[in-house]
Amino acid sequence: MTLYTHKESNIAKTWVYLTGFFILVTAVGWLISYAMGSAVILWFAVILSVLMSFFSYWYSDKIVLGISRAKEIKKQDAPELYRIVENLSITAGLPMPRVYIVEEAQPNAFATGRNPQKGVVAVTRGLLERLDRPELEGVLAHELGHIGNRDILLSTIVVVLVGVVVILTDFFFRIAFWGGMGGRGREAGQVKAVMMLFALALAILAPIFATLMKLAISRKRELLADASGALLTRYPEGLASALEKISQDPNPMRKASDATAHLFIASPFRGREETSWLHKLFMTHPPMEERVRALRGMRT
Repeated sequence: MTLYTHKESNIAKTWVYLTGFFILVTAVGWLISYAMGSAVILWFAVILSVLMSFFSYWYSDKIVLGISRAKEIKKQDAPELYRIVENLSITAGLPMPRVYIVEEAQPNAFATGRNPQKGVVAVTRGLLERLDRPELEGVLAHELGHIGNRDILLSTIVVVLVGVVVILTDFFFRIAFWGGMGGRGREAGQVKAVMMLFALALAILAPIFATLMKLAISRKRELLADASGALLTRYPEGLASALEKISQDPNPMRKASDATAHLFIASPFRGREETSWLHKLFMTHPPMEERVRALRGMRT
C-alpha cells in the first residue's frame, strides 16, 4: 500500500469512525431514555451531538488556541519561521496557514482549523530555540501534512463526540444515584431491569470504547503525517532528528491538556509515558522509536 492509497483509506475510515460515534451516542441516549421511561433523553442526546459537532466545526481552532494560549504572529515577528511555513505551503499546494507561537519551553507543535483554507500551525518557543532549520522544516512539514490530509477537523470532532458520550453517561449515573429512575409499572418490569443492566454496562464501557477509537485515529494519522512531511521536504532525517530532540526534552508543558494532547506532534506530557500496558493503551501517539525508525527507513 502506498502513501496515497493509505491516505484514501484513512479518509474513508474517517466517515466510518464518525458514523460509529453517532450511532454510539444515539444508542446510549436510547438506552437511558428507555430505562427512564422518557423519550426526552434520546432527543437530548441527538440534539446535543448535533450542536456540539456544529460548534466544534466552526470554533474548534479558537478553542484549541485559547486552551494553549497561542498568539498569532506576522512575518515581521518571526521572519525565518514565517518563510519556512510559506515555502512549504507553496510546495505542498496548500493555502498559507496562520502562524502562532506558544510561550512554552518544551519543543512541540500542532495544527488546527476546520479546513486547509482556515488552517493554523502553532509552534512552541522551545521548538524555535532547540531545532536547527532542517529539523524545524521537518516538524512544520508534518503539521502541514495534517492539514493536507484533512486530519485537523477529524481530530476535533472525535474529541467532541467522545465528550458527548461522557456527558451522557455522567448524566445517567447522576440520575441513578439521585433515585430519579421512573418505573413503567407492571407492563415490563423484568424487561426494564434487563435494559437497566445494559444501560449501566454501556455507561461504563462507552467512554472507554470512544476513547480507544479516538486514540486509534490519532496514532494512524501521526504516522501518515510523518510520511507526508518527509515527502514534502525530501529529507526524512530532518523530522527524525527533530522527533528525537523533542522526546528527550525534559521540560513539562504548563498548558498541557488531555483534551488537546493528541493534536501535538509529540505528547506534551513528561514523565507519564510509562511502559505498562495500561499507559501504552491510552497513549495518543505511536512510540517515538517506531516513528523515527519508519522515517529513517524511507526512500525519497
